[in-house]
Amino acid sequence: MAKLLMIHPEKCTGCQNCMLACSLHHEGQFRMAASRIHVYTWEREGFSVPMMCQQCDTASCMKVCPTSALHRNPGELLVEYEKSKCIGCHMCTIACPFGNIVYDAVSGTPQKCDTCGGDPSCAKACPSQALEWVDDTISLRDRKKSYAAKFKAAFEEE
Repeated sequence: MAKLLMIHPEKCTGCQNCMLACSLHHEGQFRMAASRIHVYTWEREGFSVPMMCQQCDTASCMKVCPTSALHRNPGELLVEYEKSKCIGCHMCTIACPFGNIVYDAVSGTPQKCDTCGGDPSCAKACPSQALEWVDDTISLRDRKKSYAAKFKAAFEEE
């Protein structure tokens, strides 16, 4: 059965352990800018939420990628990134409605969640279980889509 990263924003403490675990896994160093996950905090409201690629059904990043460096294999949920095809045009970073693909100037590549090959470091490092690697079911997918729509609306307000 396929799995997905489920975000539980009500559990997030804003500790950023997920970001550190991600950058260490992918880059071998603690460098927040290299993280594929980002924790957004609204201090006035006392609210933090971890955000990463939502692996959208109709992924804008894939649609605008002129070289198919961002693609999805048939029958898969994961939007994959192939560095050898990337020309560095940044269109994917502009197209993502959530801002979950960022360009890292040090590596010269866009950074997006790849679920660490099916063993997400962010979920393992989260002390409050705000991130969870779970079986993909219809009800969880519907819940994730509902959260994504709420986040999109909140980011548009900002």
